[in-house]
Amino acid sequence: MASVLRVLFAALMTFSLGAVASAQAQPAQGEAAAVQAPARPVVRQILVEGNQRVEADTVLSYLLIQPGQYADPRSINLSIQTLFATGLFSDVQIEDGGEIVTIRVQENPIINRVVLEGNRAMDDDKITDEIQAQPRAIFTRARVQSDVQRIIEVYRRSGRFAASVTPQIIELPQNRVDLIFEISEGPVTGVRRINFIGNESFSDRRLRRELVTEESRWWRFFSSNDNYDPDRLEYDRELLRQFYQNQGYANFRVLSAVAELTPDQESFYITITIDEGEVYSFGEVTVTSAIEDLNEEYLEAIVPTREGATYQGQLIEDAIDTVTFAAGASGYAFVNVRPITRRNRETRTVDVEYVIDEGPRVYIERIDIVNNTRTLDRVIRRELNIVEGDAFNRVLIDRSRNNIRRLGFFEEVEITETPGSTPDRARLQVDVSEQPTGELAFGAGFSSTDAFLVDLSISERNLRGRGQFLRLRISASSRRETIDIRFTEPRFMDRNLAAGFDLFRVNSDFLSEASFQTESTGGSIRLGFPVTRQTNLQLRYTLRNDNVIVFSSASQALRNQAGSRTTSVVGYTFQWSRLNDPVEPSDGFRFVLNQDLAGFGGDVRYLRTEIQSAYYHEIFRGWVASFTGNAGFAVGWGGDGIRINDRFFKGGNSFRGFDVGGLGPRTVQRDTSTGELVRGDSLGGRLYAIGAVELTLPSFLPEQYGIRGALFTEFGTLGMLDSADQIDEGTSTIFTVDDLALRASAGLSVFWDSPFGPVRFDFAEAFMAEEYDRTEFFRFSTRTGF
Repeated sequence: MASVLRVLFAALMTFSLGAVASAQAQPAQGEAAAVQAPARPVVRQILVEGNQRVEADTVLSYLLIQPGQYADPRSINLSIQTLFATGLFSDVQIEDGGEIVTIRVQENPIINRVVLEGNRAMDDDKITDEIQAQPRAIFTRARVQSDVQRIIEVYRRSGRFAASVTPQIIELPQNRVDLIFEISEGPVTGVRRINFIGNESFSDRRLRRELVTEESRWWRFFSSNDNYDPDRLEYDRELLRQFYQNQGYANFRVLSAVAELTPDQESFYITITIDEGEVYSFGEVTVTSAIEDLNEEYLEAIVPTREGATYQGQLIEDAIDTVTFAAGASGYAFVNVRPITRRNRETRTVDVEYVIDEGPRVYIERIDIVNNTRTLDRVIRRELNIVEGDAFNRVLIDRSRNNIRRLGFFEEVEITETPGSTPDRARLQVDVSEQPTGELAFGAGFSSTDAFLVDLSISERNLRGRGQFLRLRISASSRRETIDIRFTEPRFMDRNLAAGFDLFRVNSDFLSEASFQTESTGGSIRLGFPVTRQTNLQLRYTLRNDNVIVFSSASQALRNQAGSRTTSVVGYTFQWSRLNDPVEPSDGFRFVLNQDLAGFGGDVRYLRTEIQSAYYHEIFRGWVASFTGNAGFAVGWGGDGIRINDRFFKGGNSFRGFDVGGLGPRTVQRDTSTGELVRGDSLGGRLYAIGAVELTLPSFLPEQYGIRGALFTEFGTLGMLDSADQIDEGTSTIFTVDDLALRASAGLSVFWDSPFGPVRFDFAEAFMAEEYDRTEFFRFSTRTGF
């Protein structure tokens, strides 16, 4: 037993002495370490070789080895991996020389240029925007292979699944390369057929109409939707789900959508398998609100989902918007409306509960206006119906957005809200996208005779970003020369008053229509202000001098109009608008009343009244019907009649299908041999009434073409001369016709957003006209902005 204890004691002492020796050896690296087994020397210097563009310090910054440390294999391997990961080098070697470590690198080349070859169907820009390789970028083979896949994906999205790309590298001096992508585009891969499996309620043809993807047909040369695109097919699955759910199929599912490439690799067969399920109706519809100020019964009354109605998923989305809007109108900005649906398979009903989470009453802490690079902040802010400190009100925010859009200065206007500094504070950001407000307008037209006209105007609707309007217009045609200057200050004296003036000179030559000329020179001042939120009143005063020059060959009805007279006119314009959108209305109406009274000073006395109205209604999505009606009446007083320059002349843009001044009262002469009436001078009329029905069509071409159309028909009449201006047949060889006959036309308008500005083409056929009327089949106009 004693011997065992002695052995254990000796072993313990030996272990303790070794531990002490080891502990003493660590502080003295140079001395005690030499006694132990040979150790790795400390690195004193690191050399970098082979680098041309990359600085040596940059290389050293990526290393895990530094002077004064040991260069162990693990640190060396990690350093090599780190240098490769930078993408700067194609080869890296580290030579451990003990106290001197040498880093040998081979830099990746620099791309001199990127060349695309063989891409005939796709522009270079569309490809280069997708790839990473760019001139002066670092070349790596991994990045090139990635770009190859990106190019192939671009071609697949355009319907070319057989496209292939081969990269070629041409080495140049100074470690540069030219990168060439040789592209074989292959044929366009179309969609030969779209088949459905499991559809019992709707035919394949009906379901195809709900898809964006179309079957390839020879006449769809403008469309790209007949090319197979996997992403588009996923979107089609969602469209099918929305369609079926809006028809009451609450449990509808798309089981699979398979695309099979034909053996010739030119097209796909698409097979969509669906499970329609059963038709459901809405069951119990309730609203549960945690906000005491929101009346649940009222909200239940305004939601569009009704018990017993066919289930529609879109109605639930509309109900969420309706409840959110109502909550916003009450000052609660960030409410969360959650629809909870419960399906009852036995009764085939869906109970819907709209749960409104409680939210604090929110006040506007700050309003920021961004991206107005030209328009001054105050021009935008004065259109807002809310200011900092007001309670959050969704209705007023939407009105403010419409007010800003109505200015016509911005292409897009978005007002978004974000949380403020506290839960009961919100910030509004008015994000606008400036658009050209200067306009260089050019108009031209052709009539059935010689009616060629040119209209040139330069206008600025946002002068110096202050919202002021300035226009200089010069118009010349075979019958009229016009020069006018118009200026409007929309906020006169910083009040909600629009003030402005007009200066004009108009020379009209109606030799081909009425054998007379007029020269009008004058000016006017205007003052406008809103009466209510939807109505506006404008007051004006005009003073002008009119000189009527009648040719010797003119009829007696015209010779009585000759001479120079001064006209002093006071008038007003009342406007009432309930349009849902001031720029592109699809619902609502507009009413305008104009009245002018002449006779308070000057030589002319009359009362002139005009009414304009319009009603818009969207029948289907993109199909907007509009009904417009215009009427006017002028009557003299104090023994005066209505001079020819104060009468109404219609045609051209005011009555498509007829020439300017092409309808209404006219002097005529009867051909004794044929009995036909020979057209003479157009006399205008004191009364007109014109209506129009127009159907705006959605574009059947891709949006990038910017082409849309409208079908229209117009109908109306013009006439009612003063008795002193009428000449009965039989009393003279030249007599007047004034029968207030009904005229009508129909046609097609085509609108094209061309690269040089919007162009409008009108094709109209007058199918109800008098034999003495002047008709017009084609007219076009265009303008461009700056």
